Amino acid sequence: MPLAACGGSGTGDDGKSDRADGGNAPSRAVVTIAPRNGADDVDTTGALRVTAQQGKLTEVTVEDSKGHAVPGSLAADGKRWTPSRHLAAGTAYKVHAVAKDAAGRASAKEAAFTTLVPQNTFTGTFTPEDGSTVGVGMPFSVHFTRGITHPEDVRRAIRVTTEPKVEVAGHWFGNDRLDFRPERYWKAGTRVTVRMDLDGVEGRPGVYGKQVRTVRFTVGRSQVSTVDAKKHTMKVRRDGKVLRTIPITAGGPGTTTYNGQMVISEKLRVTRMNGDTVGFGGEYDIKDVPHAMRLSTSGTFIHGNYWSGGAFGNYNASHGCVGLRDVRGGYDGKQPAAWFFDHSMIGDVVEVKHSQDKQIQPDNGLNGWNMPWGEWKS
Repeated sequence: MPLAACGGSGTGDDGKSDRADGGNAPSRAVVTIAPRNGADDVDTTGALRVTAQQGKLTEVTVEDSKGHAVPGSLAADGKRWTPSRHLAAGTAYKVHAVAKDAAGRASAKEAAFTTLVPQNTFTGTFTPEDGSTVGVGMPFSVHFTRGITHPEDVRRAIRVTTEPKVEVAGHWFGNDRLDFRPERYWKAGTRVTVRMDLDGVEGRPGVYGKQVRTVRFTVGRSQVSTVDAKKHTMKVRRDGKVLRTIPITAGGPGTTTYNGQMVISEKLRVTRMNGDTVGFGGEYDIKDVPHAMRLSTSGTFIHGNYWSGGAFGNYNASHGCVGLRDVRGGYDGKQPAAWFFDHSMIGDVVEVKHSQDKQIQPDNGLNGWNMPWGEWKS
């Protein structure tokens, strides 16, 4: 019996191929994945890339061991895929990629690798707290435990979204503080979500973030109070309407109050104020200042005052703070200081005008509103 031939010429009587174009020929597309399969101690930024030669990438998936996908983008020519963000540290990843050649034949490749485990790390402490309701002046402010020398990488790893939508930009103060705010005060009722995806971000050479947090806060009613240091009054506006006009005393000659927009960052029903802590030597040490709310890091407060007699509404007598009439112990809820304390929240704004002092620096407290928007974004 004659035997069928294996691997014959594949030609007919006319000598032409009778196999369809591209029959069982392998794809000419070549997929390359970096880092190599089995690699460990892989850098979290810049090491992962997928490329195709003699073809175009049609599918790229990158997942960690929990099945979380890494987003990425494909070049317009289909030749290169890169992740759109950094990778997490100390994490195993799997890559699957497919490319097709000009004839539509597919070639696939897979690889697995593990990112580095950093020896040195940084985190960020932030305000406001998750779940809080704040005033319209409250920025999202992060203080880092290490000085940051790769600021743009860190800034990109913190994403702020809002409902309703508004543009929010970040600004660095020094190398360890990053604040986010919109151009103007938040709109009352705005819901803000902050995603801190710092795990694996190289903040400075050899120092990596290790933090993944989602922080949500809500902007409450709008309250902006305007202090006129010349007229010795403060108008408290709630949602644009004047609630109350309160007599005040601001900073006296030589110890004037800063001008500018200041955000309440701390509320204390009673606190000690000692001149030694803010450069005034032994000029005062009051152990029971009532209804105190911080306006600056350097020691500016708006607070109850039971010792200045007839100054309220008449003349400026403080060491730079804004004083409201109160009683010792703060027990009388009808006093102006008690009323204002009870009607204020963290993030409310106090604007000081007509003081014989300079404008407060934007980084002195949560007071970035004193920087023009164009400068803030640059």
